[in-house]
Amino acid sequence: MSILFEEFNIKSMKLKNRFVRSATTDGCAENTGHVADRQLSNIKNLAHGGAGLIITGIAYVHDSGQIISLQNSIAEDKYIPGLKNFASAAHMNGTKVAVQLFHAGREGSLFLNPQKCLALAPSANGDDPKLKKRYREIKEEEIHEIIEAFGDAAKRAKEAGFDAVQVHGAHVYLLSQFLSPAVNKRKDKWGGSLENRLRLHCEICRSIREKTGDDYPVMIKLGVKDGFEGGLEFAEGKEAAVILAESGYDALEISLGIRGKGYENSEYKTGIKGVDKEGYFRDCCQEIKSLVNIPVMMVGGLRSFELMEDIVLKKDADLISLCRPLIKEPDIIKQWENNSSDRKRSTCISCNKCLEALFRGNEVSCVQLKKK
Repeated sequence: MSILFEEFNIKSMKLKNRFVRSATTDGCAENTGHVADRQLSNIKNLAHGGAGLIITGIAYVHDSGQIISLQNSIAEDKYIPGLKNFASAAHMNGTKVAVQLFHAGREGSLFLNPQKCLALAPSANGDDPKLKKRYREIKEEEIHEIIEAFGDAAKRAKEAGFDAVQVHGAHVYLLSQFLSPAVNKRKDKWGGSLENRLRLHCEICRSIREKTGDDYPVMIKLGVKDGFEGGLEFAEGKEAAVILAESGYDALEISLGIRGKGYENSEYKTGIKGVDKEGYFRDCCQEIKSLVNIPVMMVGGLRSFELMEDIVLKKDADLISLCRPLIKEPDIIKQWENNSSDRKRSTCISCNKCLEALFRGNEVSCVQLKKK
């Protein structure tokens, strides 16, 4: 049996294999933030497809952190009943499920009405070549409010039956904004040194621990470098990973921080036509894995079973995270498990049309499937 189909533990959570469905926003929640029937159907299909752990799409923990209209909320107790149904559906076939806790930060300016509410950012003068919308610097008391919102959201996730939570600390969102020296220009205890720029991440972990207990698995998706010159460099990102591993997080999923220009400088690169283009965060994972004592998940352009197996056998990562391939082929993990003699490479062509559908306000789906 392949090592990828061996059981693996993240703290108290036992996974049936080493495959993770990386958090994927589906764009089909109710516009109230509640779980939609369509999402229950989708999650059942994914659970049947064989992943050991499914991480939900982004669920905003505070109303100021929403980024699209059809996005799940975990900001109030009224969402718990729908989330319970979601967790139950995900638990089919022995699959575990975690909620990804999210705040958009200044990216919320793409959604929020500036006449009613300006998006929040570490600083008011950050430099993002993609973002020209209005936003404002977050106040000290608002930082503490959001920290508690993450803790309260994790408590709701636990009550709803989710096996774990994952804090979103990657890509262009609030925690990456605080970590990036190009974006965070604060002069107080939340900016400047790496320790200060990581304070929000650590305080969120503390708040979650206080409200869920020491045994509940708390993971983080961490952007360990930015996609442009002058942003967060990997040397600091690697140090940040070590600090967070020691601060109480139970697993790290390694990704990009603030995006640069074009897909090539983002977490969803295109043109992955061969094994040589796959696993573009492997070097980062390899270095971090050698420095931390908690599990490391690798995401980023993984398509070939043999490569994924090699990654785990060589201890470059403990778990394999897949996103786009499971949009195209939600049952590919099960196929690999049932057909050990011919484990074909994922047919996902990394065109990012699924992502672009989300940008247009549509449900995430594979355009290639629709062409058939």
